[in-house]
Amino acid sequence: MDEPSIAQQLVDAIIEDFPNHGKGNRPIHTVGISAIGHFEGSNVAPDYCTAEHFQRQQVPVTVRFSNGAGSIKERDGWSDVRGMATRFHLKDDRATDLIMMTLGEFFVRTVDEFLEFAEASKETPAVVESAWSKIKDMLQLKPPMPNPYPDQHKTNATGSLKYANHHRSAQLAVFDAGTIGAPVSYVRATYNAVHTFVVTGPDGRHRNVRFQWQPVAGVKLTDPSAPPVDKYLHQELRDRLDKWPAKFLLLMTIGEEGDALDDPTRRWPMKRKRIVMGTLALTAIAEDQDADSKDISFNPCRLVSGIDLSDDPILAARKDAYEYSRELRNGTACPFNNE
Repeated sequence: MDEPSIAQQLVDAIIEDFPNHGKGNRPIHTVGISAIGHFEGSNVAPDYCTAEHFQRQQVPVTVRFSNGAGSIKERDGWSDVRGMATRFHLKDDRATDLIMMTLGEFFVRTVDEFLEFAEASKETPAVVESAWSKIKDMLQLKPPMPNPYPDQHKTNATGSLKYANHHRSAQLAVFDAGTIGAPVSYVRATYNAVHTFVVTGPDGRHRNVRFQWQPVAGVKLTDPSAPPVDKYLHQELRDRLDKWPAKFLLLMTIGEEGDALDDPTRRWPMKRKRIVMGTLALTAIAEDQDADSKDISFNPCRLVSGIDLSDDPILAARKDAYEYSRELRNGTACPFNNE
């Protein structure tokens, strides 16, 4: 029997960690809602990148916001990583995608580490850690186990924390994921593309960059001391867009010598130069949520001329993994621009 492909191994590992995603749905970031609008490149964007959507014209977009968990239940008030996947609709039926999340870094550096992390992070019964155990963890400079929510019976946190305790590169992401909280709105959070890309300017110069969506309305979390609310993010977005557009600035950080170019677990220093590449304005909820949220298929490797992949092995592996996941759930295919 042939050994499963790397893409199949990666997706199967996620499915084992989140068995409650439901057949025909995404194995992770299962619950989502899509909005439509436009993106307009800034005046300086063409000086740094020749890609079509950075050339100072309005480009239609579809944006899918999501909860990170692989569950069909809308646990909006739970502390969880949120996702923001953007499809830029270009000329001649071409497209490019930009996928981000509220976490500022990834958990692992390589495909092998991902498979190890996924194995360690399988769901286990959720239990309340004793006060003594929490104190012991803090004395050892370890993050204490978060208390489960009243109706939370299983958790992935136990295994991921144990993994992080033995793998330094995973510690920042695991700690951040455990304390990230819940936003009051999908458009009141900062989203990060944790991988490095290579952009080409009109002068032929190549720059290593990382992208971030910064909300114009500012970042705001729910009160962590209040009981969590299951469902509010979808309706909040509908009500907001009925009144006015929601806007984000696309920031591009330029890497310097010594920055991690192939390691998504390592953040870059805050003092790096950042360029405002454009403004995203979301104007309405997508009318067909089946087509534009459930079935739409994003891929971080769907790029256009002017933007290339870095040597990040996790980023490279995501192309086939996303396609394999799409095929499993019969998602809508969107060809890559070089096919």
